[in-house]
Amino acid sequence: MSFHEVRFPTEIALHSQGGPERRTEIVVLGSGHEERNSRWADSRRQFNAGYGVRSLDDLNAVIAFFEERRGRLHGFRWRDISDWKSCPPEVVPSAIDQVIGTGDGATRTFQLVKTYGSSFAPWQRTISKPVAGSVLIAVDGVGKSEGTDFSVDVATGLVTLAVAATPGSGTSVTAGFAFDVPVRFDADRLEINMQGFRHGAIPNIPIIEIRT
Repeated sequence: MSFHEVRFPTEIALHSQGGPERRTEIVVLGSGHEERNSRWADSRRQFNAGYGVRSLDDLNAVIAFFEERRGRLHGFRWRDISDWKSCPPEVVPSAIDQVIGTGDGATRTFQLVKTYGSSFAPWQRTISKPVAGSVLIAVDGVGKSEGTDFSVDVATGLVTLAVAATPGSGTSVTAGFAFDVPVRFDADRLEINMQGFRHGAIPNIPIIEIRT
């Protein structure tokens, strides 16, 4: 799958509208009880970037970005302002925010993940697009140094610890980070009415999360 490691203009994304979606099938029985089944194991985020277009310059930037991505052809990074860190949005990430694995004395590569919830049915989200330079790693609470103790593949979210820093059996491997959402345009055509735009109409610019 073709993916461009470039982020959609953040200032425009800041004012977008959207969020996570799940797909649930509900069957109402004759008794009035329901049977519910989740068709998707993971949620999928959708956004409308049109709400962030506030000027003709913004519109021009979106059109240029759309053309370079060839419409729906190439994926790209998106900053979800409501959820873009291993911690709450207004908190600074720390190396103990998220548990990403448990050492066994041999495994050195771990996938970045973010866990939502804790008591009933926590959901673990794979983080495949961390922001370069933002990843912090600790083993049993002891911080590690990027470049010396570990490396990060920012295109996949895989963290690899150096041989000398291999987590011992039973040790907790934790991480803190900032991340983007892998997305694409959900239309091959942008319909923009300039007269309507000048009078406050919001253009429809659909964005949808993709799996990488």
